[in-house]
Amino acid sequence: MDRTLAASRIGAPASTEAESLYAKWQWRALLGATFCYLFYYTGRQTLGFAIPGIQADFGFTKQAMGWISAMMLWGYAVGQSINGNLGDKFGGKRMMVMGAVLSFAANWAFSFADGYMAMLVIWCANGFAQSMGFAPGSRLLSNWWGHERRGFVYGIYVGFSGFSSVIAYALPIVILGPLHLQWHSIFRIPVFLMLLGALALWLFVKERPEDIGLKNLSEERAPRASGANEDGMTSRSRYVSVLRSWKLYVTGISIGCQNAARYALIVWVPVHLLGKHWQTAAVGGVSSTWITLALPVGMALGAISNSWVSDILFRSRRYVAIIVYMLIAAALAFTMSFFAQGNVVGLVLMFSCGFFVFGPASSFWALCPDLFGRRQAGTATGLLNCMSYAAAGIGEPLIGHTMDVTGQTGIIFPIVAGLCLASALSAYLIKK
Repeated sequence: MDRTLAASRIGAPASTEAESLYAKWQWRALLGATFCYLFYYTGRQTLGFAIPGIQADFGFTKQAMGWISAMMLWGYAVGQSINGNLGDKFGGKRMMVMGAVLSFAANWAFSFADGYMAMLVIWCANGFAQSMGFAPGSRLLSNWWGHERRGFVYGIYVGFSGFSSVIAYALPIVILGPLHLQWHSIFRIPVFLMLLGALALWLFVKERPEDIGLKNLSEERAPRASGANEDGMTSRSRYVSVLRSWKLYVTGISIGCQNAARYALIVWVPVHLLGKHWQTAAVGGVSSTWITLALPVGMALGAISNSWVSDILFRSRRYVAIIVYMLIAAALAFTMSFFAQGNVVGLVLMFSCGFFVFGPASSFWALCPDLFGRRQAGTATGLLNCMSYAAAGIGEPLIGHTMDVTGQTGIIFPIVAGLCLASALSAYLIKK
């Protein structure tokens, strides 16, 4: 039987063999892209664990380390505005694999860097390479999955990106703890998993149904040669339309504060908790290792929960789910300022703070088609992601400077509380 008779979408009349073949490769695309991105954060969320070692070797201040972190975030932000479009042009699979390889090389180069400017430039380049993952991966998934299942698909894709943070936290703890290796190994060993994910994607996933003789989804045909999509909008007109909307900037402020709070925790919590004797310290019976890991675990589960909360409890009023989570996160972060972290209470608070700080991320991305329509959702997503990482980059050197001035790493918690409160207040303006 000719396999090109496959349905243009799942559920359309077609042979059982063709439907089965399409479903097989459809799921391979989802699992392959998710598996690849599951290890992406091993190449960009490990810096916080290396900061104490880098400071000991080079004498950099925390503000200086904050600038290194900021350069990565800004490189990522710029890349978001470019690589999504390149994913449309060259294919999401190719871009994800290229990003993993380049990020692997950047991490190894960073581990051998012998000066501040070298670290600054290399880590910025790594941010750009890392931006080749999420948006091109989204394009790959859209080639295989139609609108009716896309919420489910992106729930898995975004949700497992949270578990990527868990891996990115667990491996440096093992490297510095049981293995007793130096900070350089944080940038050399975990990133091999990123190559593994890229290899699996390259070998087991096809870019589009046409690559195996199947018809593509009829509802999302390729753009016309003239440069305009079937809805008549060019790339330029999409950018102009989205940039003219004041709600882009209100939402950008809200997600910017939320992402700044997220990266404040990701980068500086390891610095705060993992002191010189963290391997053996266990105040109140709970080691700093478990408390540190509680943060990314909470973030992963929070991202999965928030989209469900916004759909079921708040009837798709995304801004309400964002406000509720951000207000709870602000209260939790402020409370953490008054509690010792080395106990069960500290562990629960850290988990809960991560849960509510990162949770609204899924609602923010669901807001894009809600506010700008399906035709402009991709453009809006890229611009908002750019704004969110630009804001996170601004926060990093300021937080490092504050720690240098006060001498207190625990200052991170009231800062996070303030960012969450600002995110909640600006999210209220999203209401129509």
